Amino acid sequence: MLDRRRFLKAATTLSATLPFLPSLANASVEASKSNLGLVKNGSVITAAHWGILKLTLKNGVVVKSEPWRKLTNMDNPLWYQTPDMIYKSRVRFPYVRKSYLENPDKPKPELRGKDEFIRVSYEKAIELIAKELAKTRKQKGTQGVFAGSYGWKSSGNMQNSRILLHRFMNVTGGFVGVTGDYSTGASQVIMPYVVGSIEVYEQQTSWENILSESKIVVIWGADPLSTLRISWTANEQKSLEYFERLKKSKIKVIVIDPIRTETAKFLKADWIAPRPNTDVAMMMGMASHLIATKKVNYEFLENYTTGFDKFKAYLEGKEDGVVKSVQWASKICGIEPKVIENLAETFYDNPTMIMSGWAMQRAQHGEQPHWMLVTLCSMLGQIGTKGGGFGLSYHYSGGGVPTCKGGVIGGISAGAVGIWKNGKFQAMPKSTQALSGAEWLQNAASRSFPLARIADALLHPGKTIDHNGEKITYPDIDFIYWVGGNPLVHHQDTNTNVKAWRKPRTVVVNEIYWTPTAKMADIVMPVTSSYERNDITMAGDYSNMHIVPMKQAVAPVDESKDDYEIFADICKVYGKAVYNAFSDNGKKAMDFIKEYYESALKQTRAFGEAFATPMPSFEEFWAKNEPITFEPSMESMEWVRFADFIEDPILNALGTESGLIEIYSKSIAKYKYNDCKAHPTWFEPIEWLGNANENAPFHLLTNHPANRLHSQLCHTSLREKYAVNGREPILINKKDAQKLGIKNGDVVRVFNKRGEVLAGAVLSDDIMQGVVRLCEGGWYDPDENGLCKYGSVNVLTLDLPTSKLANGNIAHTALVNIEKFTKTLPEVTAFSAPKGAI
Repeated sequence: MLDRRRFLKAATTLSATLPFLPSLANASVEASKSNLGLVKNGSVITAAHWGILKLTLKNGVVVKSEPWRKLTNMDNPLWYQTPDMIYKSRVRFPYVRKSYLENPDKPKPELRGKDEFIRVSYEKAIELIAKELAKTRKQKGTQGVFAGSYGWKSSGNMQNSRILLHRFMNVTGGFVGVTGDYSTGASQVIMPYVVGSIEVYEQQTSWENILSESKIVVIWGADPLSTLRISWTANEQKSLEYFERLKKSKIKVIVIDPIRTETAKFLKADWIAPRPNTDVAMMMGMASHLIATKKVNYEFLENYTTGFDKFKAYLEGKEDGVVKSVQWASKICGIEPKVIENLAETFYDNPTMIMSGWAMQRAQHGEQPHWMLVTLCSMLGQIGTKGGGFGLSYHYSGGGVPTCKGGVIGGISAGAVGIWKNGKFQAMPKSTQALSGAEWLQNAASRSFPLARIADALLHPGKTIDHNGEKITYPDIDFIYWVGGNPLVHHQDTNTNVKAWRKPRTVVVNEIYWTPTAKMADIVMPVTSSYERNDITMAGDYSNMHIVPMKQAVAPVDESKDDYEIFADICKVYGKAVYNAFSDNGKKAMDFIKEYYESALKQTRAFGEAFATPMPSFEEFWAKNEPITFEPSMESMEWVRFADFIEDPILNALGTESGLIEIYSKSIAKYKYNDCKAHPTWFEPIEWLGNANENAPFHLLTNHPANRLHSQLCHTSLREKYAVNGREPILINKKDAQKLGIKNGDVVRVFNKRGEVLAGAVLSDDIMQGVVRLCEGGWYDPDENGLCKYGSVNVLTLDLPTSKLANGNIAHTALVNIEKFTKTLPEVTAFSAPKGAI
């Protein structure tokens, strides 16, 4: 890593001699050149997280968006929103917050989110970012610059905003980043201890095996029909097609969830509704019953696991004096003992695939549910079989869809690194064998902390926390650069988060839309949507089924620029060497896109002439503007997760300390954490129905929305189809609503000690009593007193870690109260431009 003395010398030179950008004077000319050849009337193929899309244009305007093709009878409303994604709620020009523009050294950060914005020229914005970034590094060092930027950046392997940001930060002096994510913060840390891999993002046993071999499919804490509308790259629809086949099969489906989900109703599944956050206790009751009825595969436990004896002693109460019996579990989870017993026996007696969602681990002590699930499945002895075991990503991006044999598109990297010497930046030479590692900037963050602790880190620099067996000290962050995400909506306990975001001196945001995060910035750079630039992607995160051209459909809106162009122009301020290091000596976006395609082309040619799906040249592919489709191999159709390990646990040992499935972890035992023991453990949550009271009687669930991707598409007209009185819908049990005098369509105030929001009541029998659901991702829209007028649920959630092990978020652990709102309804302004902006 760059040593501090040499870094300060370089930063001093930069802040004193930042040159003007002569190249930017011709930016509009270059933009017009790049737009030559756009389709004015006709169609263009592109892609988004929700699928491969066909866009129809008239007079250079996108007037229609639809799927390139349909594989299922299920409709996806997200397909049709492209016009709104281009033309609504746009950040059209560079803006700087008034107080910041007046004096960046004393910018009054307490006014962030309240101050008006001032439009500035693109050149002014670029120079200001470069100058203030250099100033921060001079004053605070690398640890003062935060560029974590977690979020669902747009599809496309070249225009990956987060990686481009990291690439930019690497060549200009380093940065502080984050580890983990909001989706799987607990499980991705615990699972390597248990099964030797991150597991939550791994390929699953092929759907073909499930449909042919399973007798029981359990969907535990997931709603795949909603979440499989989107993928991390682009959705290829195959997973939903498999769910249609599951519906037509003779397989019995059981859904375990406090909500009768759309998936449960579609599959006509048996619905079992435990209290939220009690899944671990319910599984332990099942485990105790299996032991009592001698329905445990001890041979499997002996050959493939370690530590079951210690866990069994815990179940028997030898550790804490509490016997984890069926009756004990029933009192906690609210499910009748006989139901728990029948489930356990059914799972043991039949080939059973348990498909778990991630919701159960987004809770306090979220490390425990999937650890306990693996333990239960080990007792059943079906892991590694064609029709049984468990899977943690069947609800995500098409897990279980067989992988196709074909070329795989690469993407932009963060690895452009360099060295500062004598106040000048030198791009890294091809060989660095003779250089010591300390001389070179790292191609990753110089320091990092768990993503879900962002607000805590901003508010408490210098604080030391336990994390995964280590001690982490928070850096003193004074400059935030955020791209491709909306943390003011995504992060828990919004009121605390707002205080945290008002602490640093500088916040820069590259953004397409006037999101709540953009409104909380000092400098806002207008970014193109993926429909205003060229890119390339895969469709099917696990299947790799298609290579998709993402052709630019329309000219950039007003002064919007690609993230790549913005960062390249900031690099020019720092000098030619920095620019060349970032841009790989002046490459344009299309140069990278062609490079990634041709690398995939080489892969397919390596398969030989017998390969069924040859790829054309890049020029032919781009001109034709159609996806390339690959077919699954026979091996992937028959693939079974953990089958190799089961066949030979010595030769194919897992990546755990013992090489086996670890029901007891010696490593975790050494940490001596009081909130994450060495085996699966029941911990009572800080807030749950077991300690609800009259001030907060309802358990709040913050599920993924069906009609957007987190906060993406919240600003589109699709909202008009699900919003109630202009607010986010909150699902309430009919009997609970009747007691409160709430009717369908009423606006209600949802509140607790952390905050308050307005939401529109939707009454249903599809949610258990005592539980309400307000989906995450609604845009934060505070009034002068902090009431969110639209219904952003994270105003109500807890910003506490899952445990010292993983420090994940606990968005599903929260109690709230509800009452009918009888005052005059305030106007929703979440989707309007802030004061001073057009």
